[in-house]
Amino acid sequence: MFKFFACWLVWGLGFCTSIVHSAAQVQEPRVPYVPTPQDVVEKMLQMARVTSSDYLIDLGSGDGRIVVTAAKKHGTRGFGVDINPTRIDEAVANAQKSGVTDKVAFYQRDLFQTDLSQATVISMYLLPRVNLELRPKLLDLKPGTRIVSHDFSMEEWKPDVHAQVYSREKYNGQGGDSDVFFWVVPAKVAGV
Repeated sequence: MFKFFACWLVWGLGFCTSIVHSAAQVQEPRVPYVPTPQDVVEKMLQMARVTSSDYLIDLGSGDGRIVVTAAKKHGTRGFGVDINPTRIDEAVANAQKSGVTDKVAFYQRDLFQTDLSQATVISMYLLPRVNLELRPKLLDLKPGTRIVSHDFSMEEWKPDVHAQVYSREKYNGQGGDSDVFFWVVPAKVAGV
């Protein structure tokens, strides 16, 4: 209603197009879709020490392979978020094919608007600038929450573990190294 009123009010000034355009921009993906190679997925889950007692949230989950693999191999519950409805459909189909729909879910939403509080593990394959935007939210999670990232670090927040994995799947089958970064959210300590 407000958008319609604002457009009607400023139509003569030519502002309506920019108002509608900027509202539409909110839905555009911040990160292009590049699937994490399966051997890198395995390394990420190994580094994060994922078990059946964990709750994993995958940010920018794409086709759902991290959440689905964690559920299938480790019994992990969790969900993935992606802004692209096509990726969500693929993820749901992959979960059904793997028989883990009782353990996982996928949601089309902005990862910055997602409640991460129930996570014991966060996985992500985003971009450096997005990792840095997320860093305050991640550092505010419950101490002990484990975070694993494919290829991109958090700059000043040094990883607890950093590993490289060679994958034949990387770069559309050309092969290459992937970096895997792992952090544990520290306890908040203040005072002298």
